[in-house]
Amino acid sequence: MKITVFGATGGVGREVVRQALDAGHEVTAVVRDPARLDVPPHDRLLVAVVADLTDEDALVPVLAGREAVVSALGPSSNKQARLTPVAGPALRAIVSAMDRAGVSRLSAVSAAPLGPDAPGDGALMRVMVYPLLRRLLRDVYADLAVMEAAIGASRARWTVVRPPRLLDRPRTGAYRRALDANVPGGKVIARADVADALLTTLTDPATAGHALGIAA
Repeated sequence: MKITVFGATGGVGREVVRQALDAGHEVTAVVRDPARLDVPPHDRLLVAVVADLTDEDALVPVLAGREAVVSALGPSSNKQARLTPVAGPALRAIVSAMDRAGVSRLSAVSAAPLGPDAPGDGALMRVMVYPLLRRLLRDVYADLAVMEAAIGASRARWTVVRPPRLLDRPRTGAYRRALDANVPGGKVIARADVADALLTTLTDPATAGHALGIAA
């Protein structure tokens, strides 16, 4: 499969690029600074520099001829999301450029606090943990909510992946999944497993048009 990856220099994005190459895919990694792409050169890896991810005309060439898109974009902090939202503006341009380029399949990372409370979660999670996170990181989640709305309003065959707190751990492939829900008791997951979920949903028609909660 020919895949374009946005957010390729981030923790999840680098894992997406590595795992996609290991699986035999052709990857176009979209970056602003190629020096930050911590992935060895590969004959199936094309690095495309795009300075402004809201520039739809600049996005069409990196999408033309591809079969799927993975977005690992997201704000790095609440302050950044408040001052310069990342995911929402970029995905509005990306889904429009996808339509122009004739690419329909998209998977994008979001966050568990945007999903519904999981059945079976205790009062601590429902009453304290998630409400506190939603207040402390309200600008991050506002940016991701705009992103999800843009994706949902698009003509793409999309899947939004909603993980809890991310950890730098090896891929297990044994994480739990919940369609249109959060995973009960889901507190953490490895970035490598988030990358795995982003890639595997591309060929899973059951997840198209849905949000997927994942957790270790």
